[in-house]
Amino acid sequence: MKLSEIAKIVGADFNAEDREISSLNTLKDANENELSFVANPKYVKDIPTSKAAAILVTEATKEYVPKNSVALVVEDTYWQMAVLSKYFAPALEESDAPEALIGKGSCVAPTATVARGAKIGNNTTVMAGVYVGSNVEIGDNTILYPNVVIYRDCKVGNDCMIHAGTVIGSDGFGFASNRLGEHKKIYHIGNAVVEDDVEIGANTTIDRAVFGTTRIEKGARLDNLIQVAHNCVFGKGSVAAAQSGFAGSTIIGQNNVFGAQSGTAGHLEIAPFNTFAARSGVTKSVKESGKTFAGFPFMDHKAWLKIQGKLARLIK
Repeated sequence: MKLSEIAKIVGADFNAEDREISSLNTLKDANENELSFVANPKYVKDIPTSKAAAILVTEATKEYVPKNSVALVVEDTYWQMAVLSKYFAPALEESDAPEALIGKGSCVAPTATVARGAKIGNNTTVMAGVYVGSNVEIGDNTILYPNVVIYRDCKVGNDCMIHAGTVIGSDGFGFASNRLGEHKKIYHIGNAVVEDDVEIGANTTIDRAVFGTTRIEKGARLDNLIQVAHNCVFGKGSVAAAQSGFAGSTIIGQNNVFGAQSGTAGHLEIAPFNTFAARSGVTKSVKESGKTFAGFPFMDHKAWLKIQGKLARLIK
């Protein structure tokens, strides 16, 4: 898509050399063929070093745009990014992709659907009602139980078990809102990756990233009815019990344990080797390892137990 066309769509003045734009991306990850944006003041510091071909900015932030980038000045950068995301979203399926490749010894149920461009490894089982989207890659010795859905461009590794009804790669809960209370969908153009030796329970949802990848790392275990939001990383060997939820862009270190109905706020970093009791509400990043937490808002487990004891005595 031409940069001049983009400028016209968002209503920005354009007097620079025209060029082809291949996609949207963050300021840090965008290359010389991609468009980026600034929607939060804390990311202004990343503007001068961005390699993006063009950046959606406001009048207040246009001065930070480097010489190698074109400043597209708009009133609401986040709204215009949402508008443009639809133009860069891929087709639902690749009708002109090659036929799906099914590995040696694999079994695909007659009622399963494997879209063009998909690749399924050796000795993998795809049960009834499963949908595997375009360009999806499934490893060896993996089991997809009935009605699992894997959206296009996502990956599942070797030796995985994905239980019935789980969805991998659906769009996250992302939209821009304006002053009139209207909402504009953000099309998610990233993907989701499940690494090797992961087991995911029934009716769990792993959202695809807005840009980049939502990742479930090697050896993780997710119970039934869990939500992992866009751009999260669920660390190597980490465990989450049923009805837990992880808000967008939170990074879970390796070998963390989350009890049932626990959850995190978004954009946090959780250090490795911690335990969160059932119904813990993690509201800020955790920098220490080897701790046990409980409660909402979460606190040291022993402190939480003392508070519960004192509360119980108060009402006797």
